[in-house]
Amino acid sequence: MKLLSTFGGILLFGSVVARCAAADPPELTLQQAHETALRNHPLIHVGDLKALIAGQNLREVRSGFFPNLSANVVAVGTTKDNTRLAAIGALNNPAIFDRNAEGLMISQLITDFGRTANLTGSARLEAEAAANNAQATREQILLAVDEAFYAALQAQAETRVAGQTITNRQAFLDQVTELARVKLRSDLDVSFARVNLEEAQLLLSKAQNDLQAAFAQLGTLMGVTEPINYRLVETPMPERLSTNATDFVQQALARRPDLLSLRNRGEAATKFAKAERALSYPTISAVASAGVVPVRDPQLPDNYAAAGVVMSVPLFAGGYYSARRESALLQAQVDEETLRDLQDNVIRDVRVAWLNAQNAFDRYQITGRLLENARQSYDLAQARYKQQISSIVELNQAELNLISAEISYGDTRYEYLVQRSALSFQTGGLR
Repeated sequence: MKLLSTFGGILLFGSVVARCAAADPPELTLQQAHETALRNHPLIHVGDLKALIAGQNLREVRSGFFPNLSANVVAVGTTKDNTRLAAIGALNNPAIFDRNAEGLMISQLITDFGRTANLTGSARLEAEAAANNAQATREQILLAVDEAFYAALQAQAETRVAGQTITNRQAFLDQVTELARVKLRSDLDVSFARVNLEEAQLLLSKAQNDLQAAFAQLGTLMGVTEPINYRLVETPMPERLSTNATDFVQQALARRPDLLSLRNRGEAATKFAKAERALSYPTISAVASAGVVPVRDPQLPDNYAAAGVVMSVPLFAGGYYSARRESALLQAQVDEETLRDLQDNVIRDVRVAWLNAQNAFDRYQITGRLLENARQSYDLAQARYKQQISSIVELNQAELNLISAEISYGDTRYEYLVQRSALSFQTGGLR
């Protein structure tokens, strides 16, 4: 059993090294991960497509400013000369003649007292809102990429710590076992050393699992169907944050894409309300028509042409226009209050993110000092144990403190980087 336990750690760590060497994992930087995710993630394509749809809606509404030209071809046959309609559902000329005619009709809006202009302005703002929504989606994906990237870096660091711990503890176990054989150490020391090696194996197993999970998450965000064991490139530590949180709040209010989108929608709703109010105003258009009648009744000329101005004045529609106007005004108020709520939430989220980043940096500095002290304590405990003036319990405790400090140092480093990314996201600066 002792022999199996002794070689177990070597085999476990050796298999990890062998897999890494054989796979020769590709190098990946955070910038490359960003670019790949922006290129492949389906939600980003969805946001871009919605922005394109909004652009086509703008073209549709803006077409009301341009002439409307249509071609007409008419062929009519009657049962007898001078046929007339009697029971018809409209007021028009009931006479019908045998004929074949071709012609063009053109109509041009002269004015509808701002309805089409306001509808166009509303559609333009909706298109801008869709573009800002697409940008918000990009930033959400980039934040998720940062979190997965730093989680993988953290797991890689823990894997290295665990692997080095296994190597050191295996060498220590071999040394203590030999000393116990010659009666310079007790079997209790051997037992402690073996337990420590098995704990290091557990640490390595967990770190490997966390690393694979982080790679799976990162691969999904990058649009990679099969997870890849990347060789991640470390990200340099950014400069320390400004102590003025108000600056970050102002940045967020000025450039957060979701805020900009909601502002666009509020302005669009206001313009739409103005357009709905214009439904009660007249609409004036110019119309013209011309064509030829090659096959006709003798009473008809061989061509025709006419032009005129049409004014349509809405008088009564049973409250239809007023209901649409009031509904649009109420929706504009809803959008305004929703914007106020989002602004309040953004101010809160930015301040919380700033506090979290400041706290993460403070803990990063503390764990750095803790790691330095833990190394000194371990070196001292190791020297005392070699001189046989302390027990293996003291050495084990010093080693546990060192491992814990190394892991905590790596955790706080990557947590600080994640919190910086979260702050950049909250201020609309994650690109």
